[in-house]
Amino acid sequence: MAQSIALLPLNSGASIPQFGFGTYKLTGQDAYDGVCDALELGYRHIDTAQMYRNEAEVGRALADAPIAREEIFVTSKLNNPNHEPDVARESLQRSLEDLQLDYLDLFLIHWPLPMFYGGDIMPTWRAMESFVDEGLVRSIGVSNFEAHHLAPILEQGCIMPAVNQIESHPYFANRELHRFNAEHGIITEAWAPLARGTVLGEPSIIEIAREVGARESQVVLHWALQRGDVVFPKASSHERRAENLDVWGFELSADQMARIDALDRGEAGRTGKHPDVMDRM
Repeated sequence: MAQSIALLPLNSGASIPQFGFGTYKLTGQDAYDGVCDALELGYRHIDTAQMYRNEAEVGRALADAPIAREEIFVTSKLNNPNHEPDVARESLQRSLEDLQLDYLDLFLIHWPLPMFYGGDIMPTWRAMESFVDEGLVRSIGVSNFEAHHLAPILEQGCIMPAVNQIESHPYFANRELHRFNAEHGIITEAWAPLARGTVLGEPSIIEIAREVGARESQVVLHWALQRGDVVFPKASSHERRAENLDVWGFELSADQMARIDALDRGEAGRTGKHPDVMDRM
């Protein structure tokens, strides 16, 4: 494990690296090269998904890396058409085969709304729990779940979600859902932590970057880390991947955190679809 990357405890008993490499929109050779480069730089948390259609390339990079399996934390996600329990099982087996792994460290339900399956979330969650019982998955969780989506799992589940991966950045701080996750022992993972780059030109971000001697992207990522989030900044170049990872040499003051907090636009700051309407990509 790269020593500079903090580990957060999960409610499953496992630990998760707080800084990960996201593979969204990386396909083919770019996905392979990106994961190889990230691992060489010191990333030890790789985030992929069935929806991304790059698990085979990610798996090839993992297999070629001169790093022990237990030193790499691998996450994948159940795609929207695969919520029916038997289909979920088949899709997990395909993911493991493509990733060339015996188990996943973390498996998430990608979105709360299935494309085809007409059942509620609990049969899908029971299938997820069975994957843990069988040793196919170490921890399970959800992605893009609002509090009302989580409610039946929290009320009826035998295994609680370890993680909820949600959109979160200074323009859309998603504070209420963060608070809900924390109250139920669920780690928040932030996708699009840089608001797809749009927040980097904010005068307050530029000013804070000068104050701490860091790049604007590093300031925004550190804001998320100080909130306790796990982050996956998107980076398509070696230089940007290295820059993103170099975020541990400074701290943001309470005043600096508050100035970034003030950028929150609520729902108007969301860059992706609301989970209540997203059922396909």
